Amino acid sequence: MTPEHDSSRHDRASVADVALSLLDEVGLADLSMRRIAARLDVQPSALYWHFSSKQELLAELSDRITASLRAADGDVLALARRIRDALFTYRDGAELVLSSSALGLGSSHAQSALEDALRRADADDPPDRAVALMHFILGHATLVQQRMHADSYGAASPTAGDDATAGLDRVFDLGIAALAGSARSRSVS
Repeated sequence: MTPEHDSSRHDRASVADVALSLLDEVGLADLSMRRIAARLDVQPSALYWHFSSKQELLAELSDRITASLRAADGDVLALARRIRDALFTYRDGAELVLSSSALGLGSSHAQSALEDALRRADADDPPDRAVALMHFILGHATLVQQRMHADSYGAASPTAGDDATAGLDRVFDLGIAALAGSARSRSVS
């Protein structure tokens, strides 16, 4: 077996582990199959034994980022905060999950958890509200991560010395409350 086709040294999980590690190191824009293969000391074509495309690999990473989310513990706002925090766990995590979601790839752990939480809170139209909440969470988290990156590289415009993300937690909570509607008032004190 040539090194190009030696997929026996790695499995799907180890490829995804390395990809997540590289995501933190280089960010989504520089996460390439070639870079992942180099880290694993295999030819890029060897990765395709485990993932049919880069998008399939990114969907797997998205699933890993959101896999631990369950609605069972906590209300809608607490769950929304946990989803946002999971997205912040990895560099460009929000953008990665947003991209996979936009393409309809991967699981929808977070959205399913939101729908369950909304049902338990007797919210009107849990499926549509869960979609709206997920869109808001992904957009908000992507915005925050981009501001944080810009600030870390000195590219953010300083506003009277304020932190670029100041006040965004309050805005996040307001957005969740507005989209969750009656569910928030019944489940959050």
